[in-house]
Amino acid sequence: MTNHNLTYRFIKPNNSLSSFVENFWMLYNPTKIDNEVIILPDGNIDLFFSESINDSFHTTLLGIGTQAEKTSIKKRRKTFAISFKPFVTEYLFDDNLSSLLNKAHNLPTDFWGFSSNDLVDFELFCQKATAKILSLVPNEIDRRKQKLFELIYASNGTISVSELSDKVVWSSRQINRYFNSQFGLSLKVYCNIIRFRASFNQIKEGKLFPEKNFYDQPHFIREVKKFTGVNPKILNKNQNDRFIQFSTLPKT
Repeated sequence: MTNHNLTYRFIKPNNSLSSFVENFWMLYNPTKIDNEVIILPDGNIDLFFSESINDSFHTTLLGIGTQAEKTSIKKRRKTFAISFKPFVTEYLFDDNLSSLLNKAHNLPTDFWGFSSNDLVDFELFCQKATAKILSLVPNEIDRRKQKLFELIYASNGTISVSELSDKVVWSSRQINRYFNSQFGLSLKVYCNIIRFRASFNQIKEGKLFPEKNFYDQPHFIREVKKFTGVNPKILNKNQNDRFIQFSTLPKT
């Protein structure tokens, strides 16, 4: 698919990886100019492998975002990336990611054994990444954390903290301590991000009224503006496809 002079593609993970990875995606700017875009919060943690005519191959880890971020897709840059469900990252990276809230960190250029040669074929990249992730995730993982995120996603972030606590048999205080220490934000803020993300499709369809358990229209508008800097009407128009993640997010 092509949008804003950018080419992008998504591949869903196979069943063995679906609990850990949201999707694999590719983004390429084939033009001779940089594209200024805005990335929206979506609750994922992203691992990027990129290369362009001006930059050598590099690997970047991006933490959870809580606000819209302006960035530039450099000319002739190709990026293959993995969007992780946050709980699995403790098995894949050395430290917690609380310091990466709204930030990115450059990793060694040979991270996971990837190189510029892996940016030639997107499907082969996905196969190699799948094998690497499965080799790192232990057989015994914390099912309580996995279930916690499954419930958040299934409810589009509208499930209450007390209900989550009851269903996973984990105190709300411990859950919040886990979120703050591991990801740098509270459970409530994370759930609000997931609820906001769930509104993408309705806004794209021009349904500019509250769904997903927003209290009322003013609350819906406030939440959208908090995460995007604009109101739902402007987001729906998405002039010049500047909200790149809003434009490219695959429909559920």
